[in-house]
Amino acid sequence: MTAQPLLRQVFPRYWSVGLVVMVLLMVAAFATVQAKSYGDIERQRIDKVFPQTDKVSEPEGKFKVRTISAAGKVVGYVFQSLDVVDIPAYSGKPINTQVILDTAGVIQDAYVLEHHEPILLIGIPEEKLHGFSARYKGIKVTQRVVVGRSSDTSAVTVDAIAGATVTAMVVNEVIMRAAHDVAVSLKLVADTGGMRKKPAIVRQDVYQPATWEQLTGDGSIRRLNLTRGQVDAAFKGTEAEGVENASPDQVNDTFIDLYTADLNPPTIGRALLGDNQYLFLMQELKPGEQAIAVLGRGQYSFKGSGYVRGGIFDRVQLRQFGNVISFRDMDHQRLSDVFAQGMPEFDELSVFIVRKAAAFDPGSPWSLELLVRRQTGPVNGIFSSFEVGYQLPEQYIERPAPTAEELAAVEEANRPMWLNIWYQKQFQIAVLASALLLLTAILFLQDKFTRQPRFLHWLRRGYLMFTVVFMGWYALGQLSVVNVLTFVHALFQNFRWELFLTDPLIFMLWVFTAASILLWGRGVFCGWLCPFGALQELINEAARKLKIPQYELPFAVHERLWAIKYIILLLLFGLSLESMSTAEQFAEVEPFKTAITLRFDRQWWFVLYAVALLVINIFTRKVYCRYICPLGAALAIPTKLRLFDWLKRRKECGNPCQLCAKECEIQAIHPDGRINANECHYCLDCQMTYHNDNKCPPLINKRKKRNKSAPVTAQLIPVVEVAASE
Repeated sequence: MTAQPLLRQVFPRYWSVGLVVMVLLMVAAFATVQAKSYGDIERQRIDKVFPQTDKVSEPEGKFKVRTISAAGKVVGYVFQSLDVVDIPAYSGKPINTQVILDTAGVIQDAYVLEHHEPILLIGIPEEKLHGFSARYKGIKVTQRVVVGRSSDTSAVTVDAIAGATVTAMVVNEVIMRAAHDVAVSLKLVADTGGMRKKPAIVRQDVYQPATWEQLTGDGSIRRLNLTRGQVDAAFKGTEAEGVENASPDQVNDTFIDLYTADLNPPTIGRALLGDNQYLFLMQELKPGEQAIAVLGRGQYSFKGSGYVRGGIFDRVQLRQFGNVISFRDMDHQRLSDVFAQGMPEFDELSVFIVRKAAAFDPGSPWSLELLVRRQTGPVNGIFSSFEVGYQLPEQYIERPAPTAEELAAVEEANRPMWLNIWYQKQFQIAVLASALLLLTAILFLQDKFTRQPRFLHWLRRGYLMFTVVFMGWYALGQLSVVNVLTFVHALFQNFRWELFLTDPLIFMLWVFTAASILLWGRGVFCGWLCPFGALQELINEAARKLKIPQYELPFAVHERLWAIKYIILLLLFGLSLESMSTAEQFAEVEPFKTAITLRFDRQWWFVLYAVALLVINIFTRKVYCRYICPLGAALAIPTKLRLFDWLKRRKECGNPCQLCAKECEIQAIHPDGRINANECHYCLDCQMTYHNDNKCPPLINKRKKRNKSAPVTAQLIPVVEVAASE
């Protein structure tokens, strides 16, 4: 009985209709992963970062950001990455991470709330994933973070999760891109398009006489005008509501009329200070420092009566991209006079120096914050802040041109994540591509290679060792039935090429395997490119060299056992319709993760299972591949579509000659001489026999017929026992 009729008996009569129904159910079962509530863990992470938190707002804005407050003051922001970016991970589904930022755009916490990575569901402890995300604490969203090594010395590097490099790269992309986008939306950092923006330079060669009216008109001087009623309104709903409130006839009185300007541009500075005072101030400034004028009048003093020598001005501060710049007495100069034509009278005139250490950019927007305090007790009080935004006019600044290295860094930062991964794995890609080209040459020239059996045997052994050591243990290029399920799900859910391009070696192997199935069948992968299959074959080869007895099942039993792997495949597919995570757990029937990806560094029961299969393989070649492997079953299904039949047979094969059938070490040749492409591992042993006129009985018979000196013509016998030739 052949495999196909057997499968027809195993499945219902209308199995094709059932398959369509299963596909439709799968489409209905799929749903887009969305951010959601994860219970107490969200608040626990917030309290761990900001222990004094007394309020977390409801999600607001495009990215559903929640504001974290302590003592009435904003201290940070929290959001879920899935509300910002949707980047598929190795499983095909995104990883959702809670990220906490402070007001300066620095990551204070990154915690993975949900993932579907098979390597982490069963395999690598999840603590390693949380340990990896914890490394992002203290990283500013404008910094470039690279997983592994980088030639960019300014980049922050973090070590990957051993055995889950692609997952680590996706987590890195998710955290940094989401954090940057949120910080830009909150104006905590500038949107530089991926470039680390250099501070602008104030042009000293641009000068034009200007009046007060002209400077206020073009934005060189900005104004904040507050009435007492506006200030009182800012304290409504707080403990300070009603404290020091204005009477009804005072609500429109001026609380403060505040003006500010950057004095470094000659047009502004000379107009306000006069030539001599401006020249003196510029000589006092060090490179990279800025002088900010603050002028005020009204009932409220921006300097405050509580200011003491050596202290900090507690009523005014600068803010740029979340960075707060405070001023001490050494940063302050009192102005005695201002020369701008048409300028009103002021009660206070000051110059505050922004030091170089503040990393201030005069070409980017900044704001002057005025803090107003209302007393709520003997020592307690509540602050409310009012801002006046400032942007230096473009004619006064010059932006440094980016260097070639900076442009290259920008290009790299703006590349898709999968493309960066391909760049980082150039060595592995080049080696694998060379190996696949060699295998292609072997397959296309198989008739020439099989005429040199000794050379081909050693070439094949070397290739199998390469498959185990480099492709498997080093590059982790082990295909899995999980990849098949992920691909099928992606076809019906949200197919994106980037999902499959994030692991270049797996992608290359799948492309080559798909092409080889159409040309030669599943055997090329199973016999040459599967690391676990190669490991089994090498172990069994060594066992045969050591004369360890080999055992084979009767062909009738062997043929029926083929169905097991197809049943396992269908069970996994059915489970994936209900839960992909459950299917990934049951996919542990594959020992690939244990023996190859994790190199046996796993819980003892997984190691015991993998070792047991390898021990059985010592006595019977590739038992797992023949009867259990769901990946082999998945690859066997499209093998029916192969375009060519490259393995040659003779009319004598099977009747009466049984030599190849007896020698086939995985019993892929039927007693009638047919090679079952669904089970063949394309080792080419039968083709070496086919071309060997000292071993193939039909060729021996023909040679004897040609030999005139032979008195008797050799007769074919049903079973020929010939020692395997090297």
